[in-house]
Amino acid sequence: MRINDIAPDFEAATTHGTIHFHDWLGDAWGVLFSHPKDFTPVCTTELGYLAGLKPEFERRNCKIIGLSIDPVNNHEKWAEDIEKSQGHAVNYPMIGDFDLKVAKLYEMLPAEAGDACDGRTAATNATVRTVFVIGPDKKIKLMLAYPMTTGRNFDEVLRVIDSMQLTTAHAVATPVNWKQGEDVIIVPAVSDEAAREKYPAGWNTVLPYLRLVAQPS
Repeated sequence: MRINDIAPDFEAATTHGTIHFHDWLGDAWGVLFSHPKDFTPVCTTELGYLAGLKPEFERRNCKIIGLSIDPVNNHEKWAEDIEKSQGHAVNYPMIGDFDLKVAKLYEMLPAEAGDACDGRTAATNATVRTVFVIGPDKKIKLMLAYPMTTGRNFDEVLRVIDSMQLTTAHAVATPVNWKQGEDVIIVPAVSDEAAREKYPAGWNTVLPYLRLVAQPS
């Protein structure tokens, strides 16, 4: 799959009941993040941290949904460990991908991986460590894949969502390491004449194709 592909739709059992993914997403942004196995240490820290960040995602009209290669009842037991050790209860749905259906649909596992989680280990499912950010148009906007030994940076995911929401609303791009409130780039497709109408206070021309301007409100 590639950026701007339609995120595959699916029906799945979750800790919040059965969902149809596109219907569940509605007109919101979405983060789908996957895990190779329940009761794994790095994933435990990630799930707890993201639960604490949920209000920040909600402020951005962004829903969170997790996935792990185990049945839903395992997720519910795992959630007890997560709350106890991380200080946050898992407050978003977790997909029970026991039949590997969603992992294969999103190309995190090969088609020949089988159709059951039984006998599979976290190492067997090592490639199920991806973050997908999906827009209200149901298109994939971002994909990040991590190794099992490296915890994910969900503050970075928030930063990228801020950038994508800003650049969707305005004809701008964000430079390296950009954060909310910092200058942005006027995209080359916008002429100087058009930019003068939009930004009457002016901008900083670093290079003919690199024009920095205050972040639009």
